[in-house]
Amino acid sequence: MSFLHVLGLGLKLGHLILMLCCSFLPLISMNWFINGDAMETKTAFLRDGPEVWLKWWEKICGKSCKIHQHYYQYIGSKKLGKTWWKKLLVSWVLFWTIVSCGLFWYMSSQATEKRKETLASMCDERGRMLQDQFNVSMNHVQAMSILISTFHHGKNPSAIDQRTFASYTERTAFERPLTSGVAYAVRVLHSERDEFEKLQGWSIKSMDTPQQNPVHKEDDYAAELLEPSPVQEEYAPVIFAQDTISHIVSLDLLSGKEDRENVLRARASGKGVLTAPFRLIKTNRLGVILTFAVYKMDLPSNATPNERIQATLGYLGGVFDIESLVEKLLQQLASKQTILVNVYDTTNLSHPISMYGSNVSDNGLEHYSALNFGDPFRKHGMRCRFKQKPPWPWLAISTSIGILVIALLIGHIFNATVNRIAKVEDDFHKMMELKKLAEAAGVAKSQFLATVSHEIRTPMNGVLGMLHMLMDTDLDITQQDYVRTAQASGKALVSLINEVLDQARIESGKIELEAVPFALREILDDVLSLFSGKSQEKGVELAVYISDRVPEMVIGDPGRFRQIITNLMGNSIKFTDRGHIFVTVHLAEEVMNSIDVTAEPTSHNTLSGIPVADRRLSWARFKTFNQEGPTCTLPSSSDLINLIVSVEDTGAGIPLEAQSRVFTPFMQVGPSISRTHGGTGIGLSISKCLVGLMNGEIGFVSVPKVGSTFTFTTVFTNGYNKQSNSVLSEFEGMTALVLDDRPIRAQVSRYHIQRIGIRVEVASGLKQGFDMISGGNTPINMVLVENEVWEKDLSLSNRFMNNLQKIDIKLFLLANSIGLTRVGPTVIMKPLRASMLAASLQRAMGVGNKGSGRIGEIPGVSLQNLLLGKTILVVDDNNVNLRVAAGALKKYGADVVCADSGKKAISMLKPPHQYDACFMDIQMPEMDGFEATRRIRNMEQNVNSRIQHGEVPIEVYNNITNWHVPILAMTADVIQATYEECVRCGMDGYVSKPFEAEQLYREVARFFQKVPYWNQ
Repeated sequence: MSFLHVLGLGLKLGHLILMLCCSFLPLISMNWFINGDAMETKTAFLRDGPEVWLKWWEKICGKSCKIHQHYYQYIGSKKLGKTWWKKLLVSWVLFWTIVSCGLFWYMSSQATEKRKETLASMCDERGRMLQDQFNVSMNHVQAMSILISTFHHGKNPSAIDQRTFASYTERTAFERPLTSGVAYAVRVLHSERDEFEKLQGWSIKSMDTPQQNPVHKEDDYAAELLEPSPVQEEYAPVIFAQDTISHIVSLDLLSGKEDRENVLRARASGKGVLTAPFRLIKTNRLGVILTFAVYKMDLPSNATPNERIQATLGYLGGVFDIESLVEKLLQQLASKQTILVNVYDTTNLSHPISMYGSNVSDNGLEHYSALNFGDPFRKHGMRCRFKQKPPWPWLAISTSIGILVIALLIGHIFNATVNRIAKVEDDFHKMMELKKLAEAAGVAKSQFLATVSHEIRTPMNGVLGMLHMLMDTDLDITQQDYVRTAQASGKALVSLINEVLDQARIESGKIELEAVPFALREILDDVLSLFSGKSQEKGVELAVYISDRVPEMVIGDPGRFRQIITNLMGNSIKFTDRGHIFVTVHLAEEVMNSIDVTAEPTSHNTLSGIPVADRRLSWARFKTFNQEGPTCTLPSSSDLINLIVSVEDTGAGIPLEAQSRVFTPFMQVGPSISRTHGGTGIGLSISKCLVGLMNGEIGFVSVPKVGSTFTFTTVFTNGYNKQSNSVLSEFEGMTALVLDDRPIRAQVSRYHIQRIGIRVEVASGLKQGFDMISGGNTPINMVLVENEVWEKDLSLSNRFMNNLQKIDIKLFLLANSIGLTRVGPTVIMKPLRASMLAASLQRAMGVGNKGSGRIGEIPGVSLQNLLLGKTILVVDDNNVNLRVAAGALKKYGADVVCADSGKKAISMLKPPHQYDACFMDIQMPEMDGFEATRRIRNMEQNVNSRIQHGEVPIEVYNNITNWHVPILAMTADVIQATYEECVRCGMDGYVSKPFEAEQLYREVARFFQKVPYWNQ
């Protein structure tokens, strides 16, 4: 087994443990946060806590993913052999079996130690109690010895007799709970024996005789049967005794061997002395006698043993029934009678004397506690053991078995996980292979689309360019129609290519937005121009209204905004054959706060008088309008504006069954739609994606046979710059009267007329308008009458026109279709646009640039002067593209020089040169446009540096100190990467193929002069 295999296994197991920990930790922490006291005491932390935990978790997940990736890259691919894994699994089971056995032994030993400690505590407690109670009795007996010395020997005659002693000891017996009796023996010398016996009336008896057994039953014991004490130097007959042991009166304590030793030790030591255990007379129970010597009153406390012996007057003894004593003690501990107690006299360790308890041996737990009864010569002890055998260690058994079961389960989990990891590794490798194939397919798809786009755009540029040049020649009506049809088909093909490329970018996530200033109103004017011809042909009214609160300039992506509007209006134009198409732009807050904008539509307050779908339903699901409060979801920054744009039509509407798939790519409402109206079915899908990129939402409402309204929101940055109206100063101070019986249509007309600086008054009909003019309150310079109002009563209209001619007021007719116009007033064709309206009024009023030709077009003579005197270099390897570009620029009066390679362009643009600008193709053989531009910029930089440092005279370079010729790219690649590369290599602009003459002029004119107003 290699080192990498071992390391791989370790990483696998470590990774599994990490996964388990990461799974449980969030749950534990979350439960702690939710259920713990932290909810009350750490509110501030909990407020920021989720963000901190999230960032921390993201870092851990990121590191884990990196480690996981390296693991799979270097080790995960090396599979572990099944044999080694089985061995490791067996080792795991054996290891945890040993651990569980060890744990069982440890917990059992701990339970045994605890049982020992419990036994020791209970035994020591009983020993202390027995010893304390014995000491209490011993102290009381010692006190009685002092009492006898004082009241018996210190008084003459004595104050104590047998009756007094028996009564006193009986009454004070409760103070000696462990004694069964107390007796006093007086010291009598042999010379005093006869006199003592006469005085007492009885003879001194001996305790032990050869004929008498010392153990007697209570019934057959008689003191008179005892023999007199043998002759000796002194005697110690009992003269006072408690009633319980009154039978020992007259017995000589010195006649017994055991008692004699105790008496002699007691009087010599001055302390209490115990006898060895013996069977008590009459009770036959084991007991001991505690003996104290009674001394004369004048004995000093530091007396010597001889002085003590000489001062001895008698001996006071207390009889202790050991068995009764221990039984009383255990009765006091009745609730704790879980152990057996044995009391021993251990003076002779080899042969200890059992004083209490059975002699049955038990090999179980035992504890020995030493007892101190005050006699230094005799030793006593207590041995304790439990009554019952120790219980089974169920805790140790369950714990060890539980640990073993858990280990076996973990081993099973590891085994299943390793097998799962092996399967996941195989699936991962397969997935990576499929991913590579998918990425390769995606790259191939992108390359294919880019190549196809480039290869189609290049010849289409020639086709459309030549058709445009052909339109400038003398053609009859039929030929012009053929050329326009060919142009329309070519533009439709380019539009299809653009949509397919956009869809591919969306699917790959590579679509990006610009952020440049642009005039929103001019964008919509351009879109109106695009669809004006189609709407006039159908007789459909096309109009745009933008709220005055919308800024003139905004910052965003004008191309993508134009694309969204174009897609929505294109669909409306396709499916609308009557009525109107109405585009409105408002601030979102206007829609949320204004009743007029959200009012339910009726036939009276629509643009054409035809009912429409309720536009409020189109934004019903927008988040911006579903929150509480009017501005809760609007941009918080004052520089951001949220626009809401609606495109309303009175077309065929969308069937209910097809409304759910409106935004699905390549899906049409019906199979015949693409054949009838054309299109690919991806315009709305692209629009939805673009709206999402602009931080907006899109929705729609559609009623079959009534119409549809599409609404979207978008967020732009406020551009603040106001558009200058200096070019329209000729209209300053003028007032126009608009006659229209439809309020919304009149409002649209007012909006467009006010854009060119004319004050507007509105009246609902011809009669009301004439009354307003006749009143003279406001001087009227021109009157604009809606065609529908004009045709209601032609006789009234003619009288109205005659009256205006008398007072020299210009009359204009607003019409949707050329077919509706009649001989009479000057006709201004809808849709209204500022540039077209200004040109029409200028021609009719005789002010400013009158212009000529068709409405909205630049006069042909003026085109030839726009680039007059400018020399432009066009570089392209395609001869057709050279001819198209050259012809388009010459149309504007420029001098055009052509080159077919990048190397020629470098030599021709080497300073000094006479070129004012350069259009350069990107894809060319030998040297592409990027490399050629970089070399040109390097040449210019070197020349500028030499001029600035004075290395060459400025006259050599035509007195120009800073050489920088504008270079604009011409390419069929419309991907973002191509544009970025153009910027990096030093190009100044970008024109995509196929291009039109106006595009080339617009792009190059930026470097010479501003574009005229009507051409913006």
